[in-house]
Amino acid sequence: MTKRKRSIIKYFLLFVLLVGAVAAYFGYDLYQKIFGSGVNLKGKQTEWLYIEKGAGANEVIDNIAQAGFVKDMELMRWVAEQKNLASHIYPGRYKLRNGMSINSLIDLLRSGSHTPSKVTFSFARVAEDLAGKATRNISADSIELLKLLKDINVQTRYGFNENTYLSMYIPNTYEFNWATTAEEFVERMAKEYKRFWTAERKAKAQKIGLSQSEVSTLASIVQSETNMAKDRPRIAGVYVNRLEKGIPLEADPTLVYALGDFTIKRVLNKHKKIKSPYNTYMNKGLPPGPILLPSIPNIDAVLNYEKHDYIFFCAKEDFSGYSNFAKTYKQHLRNAKKYQQALNKRKIYK
Repeated sequence: MTKRKRSIIKYFLLFVLLVGAVAAYFGYDLYQKIFGSGVNLKGKQTEWLYIEKGAGANEVIDNIAQAGFVKDMELMRWVAEQKNLASHIYPGRYKLRNGMSINSLIDLLRSGSHTPSKVTFSFARVAEDLAGKATRNISADSIELLKLLKDINVQTRYGFNENTYLSMYIPNTYEFNWATTAEEFVERMAKEYKRFWTAERKAKAQKIGLSQSEVSTLASIVQSETNMAKDRPRIAGVYVNRLEKGIPLEADPTLVYALGDFTIKRVLNKHKKIKSPYNTYMNKGLPPGPILLPSIPNIDAVLNYEKHDYIFFCAKEDFSGYSNFAKTYKQHLRNAKKYQQALNKRKIYK
């Protein structure tokens, strides 16, 4: 081999090595950009990314760009295209971690591994209360949910009427996909209602002679009467005794509900004259529906009511939250007088 040929081969090999080195450098740099730290949450360790139903890959990436979480958006779009993100978009909320790679971010979105939202409602008197509380942590619009809660067709579809429908919503904490719609929320709560009313609970209601909605109605009155767990089944027993004997319930909370003035602390004789199906002084039996959404402990207190001979009860004069119970009207008048005197002493007149 001539000296000239050896020189050509030498320079060719040097050229190949140089090209290889350059390719390796840029390849490693690209690798670092894709698999290294690529997400900057601006001082936060975690951040939420929300994907609504119907959103496409471009919309999701645009939202990330607007939030400024990823500096190299051109590279992210390229990786998303290579991994076919467009065919793997799932609604929900996703937890981003500061310093995660672009590759990890794309994989997270493609996996559909969203973080559920907790929906809690423990107290509600009317549909407006429920709609507001139920939609705090999901994308469903409160106005849309309120429309469904008041829709007669929806009420009858699930076997209720306008007075009993809210009893389908059992207060608790539930996990939902953040992207849940109003319709999906209602469907889910119908399933939870069926799950709650086990064969055992249904049998207990039947033994008392009450429907499921009637149990919820009575439970709502019990809940309005006391916060004391010990008194719940005993108060429920008083009302069951009254129902069985055909005696009006005479439940003050039902008058307050009928009046619509929840600031009333002392029910007066004038309040007892209101014409309303919720006036349990004038009407025998249960009112048409619950006066609030009763909690599970109060529903179970009715189903497991205490069997006794008490017909009357009133709040204790020490304002402890407990009640005095009586078997006779004469005894009840003595208890009521002590409580009325305590109210007067505290200057609570209405």
